[in-house]
Parts: sequence; C-alpha cells; structure tokens
Amino acid sequence: MLHFLPRPLTGALSMLLYVLNTLFWSIPIMLLALLKLPPLTRWQSWMTYLLDACAVSWISVNNFTTRLFTRIRWHISGLDRLSRKDWYLVLANHQSWADILVLQNVFNRKTPFIKFFLKKELIYVPVIGLCWWALDFPFMKRYSKAFLQRNPHLQGKDIETTRKACRKFRFKPAAIMNFVEGTRFTREKHDKQQAPYQNLLKPKAGGAAFVLGAMGEQLHKILDITIHYPKGIPTFWDYISGKVRDITVQVNVLPITPDLLGDYNDNQYRERFQQWINQLWQQKDQQLTALKQGVKQ
Repeated sequence: MLHFLPRPLTGALSMLLYVLNTLFWSIPIMLLALLKLPPLTRWQSWMTYLLDACAVSWISVNNFTTRLFTRIRWHISGLDRLSRKDWYLVLANHQSWADILVLQNVFNRKTPFIKFFLKKELIYVPVIGLCWWALDFPFMKRYSKAFLQRNPHLQGKDIETTRKACRKFRFKPAAIMNFVEGTRFTREKHDKQQAPYQNLLKPKAGGAAFVLGAMGEQLHKILDITIHYPKGIPTFWDYISGKVRDITVQVNVLPITPDLLGDYNDNQYRERFQQWINQLWQQKDQQLTALKQGVKQ
C-alpha cells in the first residue's frame, strides 16, 4: 500500500509500528501471566488460551504492517492439511532473523501459536524477553560435551529442562518450533563445519528428539518447513524495508511413527534418530537446490 516510500523511510516506519505493537500487547500479556501464577490447572489453561489469543493478535498486526509496507510475493504450498486443533513439532532451516517473521506470517491462525526454543540469555531482551516467558516459550541452557565432562553432575539437565518446558503444552494444542541447525546459515559457518550439504548446516538432532521424548504420542505431526529466498538471504532490515520481493515456503506434513519416539540417552535410538534427521536434511538440501535452479531458468 505504501510501497512508493523510500526504502529507509519504509524500514523506519515498519520498525516503529513493530515496536509500538509489541509495547501495546506486552501489557495484557504480562497481566495475564501474573494472573496465571496460581497453581490451578483449569485456571492456568484458561489463562493460556487468553495469552495465546493476545499473541495471535500481536502477530496479526505485525503481518498487517508487512502487507502495508512491502510487496512480497508469497509462494506457499502445503497449508491445506493444517489445523489449529493439532499438536505439531515444527522443523525448519534457518538463514535469517527474518525467518521468524516469515513463519509467523505464514502460520498465524493456521496452526496453534508457534513457540520457539530460545537461548536462556534471550529472556533479558527488553520487553519481548518477558513476553516470550509469559507465553511459555521454552528457554534452554545447552551444555557442550567439554563442559559436561568437567561437570558430570549436569549430565541430562538439558533433557529434564525440555521435559519441564513441554509439560506446559499438555492442555492446549501447541506448535513447538526448533531450528535444528542451531544457528543461522552462513557460507563461513558451512565451510567451517564441512557440512555435507550445499545449502544447509549440519542438523542437531537432540532438541527435536527431546521434544518427541517429552511429549510422546501427544504430538500429532511433524511440520517440515523449507524457507527459500530466491534473490538471496535477506537481513531483518531487508525484510521490513521492502527489499525482499519473493519468498518461497514449502510445508511437508510428516507422521510421527513409533520409531521416532525414544530415550535420547539410548545409543541405538540416538543413532536411529540422527540418521532420520540427516536423511530429512538431505531431502531438504535437494529441495533447496531445485528451487535455486528453478529461479535461474
């Protein structure tokens, strides 16, 4: 609608609206989070529904801001089988901070409100960190192998943290998001890892396996999401300032079969699950290569 504005002005106005919208919705979200504190199961369930309704409205206004200031052509497939009544584990490739806005734009009101696994340090982000906490986003503190060798008493702590976080999703449908690469794709990271894929970093199976182990058969499906930017990976600023013109999002709905459930401390299960996610990533890599070749033709 306001596509004629200079790009710096477009970005500044978009950012202003994102900030004002966040500040506006942070007030009812924090008030409802305080009301949710009494340990009464049914009461907390009601508060969760109200909190998620606020979050959906928050994202809806952000999506309106995107439509207002950008001319993105969305190329989306696979949404026809989704429901807001199902529990999902969402897996996606990760290239940019814009990925989060893309996922919220595509899935808002089509699945339960998507909740991301976040680094524990992100809770200290002003305003939005507390909103994430109030909305039951899982905050994780992951330990390296070297750290666990020095502190063996913390072995399994990350699994228990995941299980505790996932208990909050038992009473209301949820979509739990995991960027299994653990970080955004860059060519430097790719080369340093010597990743066996052209377009992806190596997947880390632990987070997804922990969620499946914690929630078991309560999860209904896995959403395998492939995000592609035909003109190259954008920055967050590129996205909000109108530079991005085309985004492709392909959704593949996968069943959760019994062989995907297990204890990640079990060596056989760990190897089986790692092999499964490596195969999934190989298919995604081929998918991204085909999308890139399609752009060039």
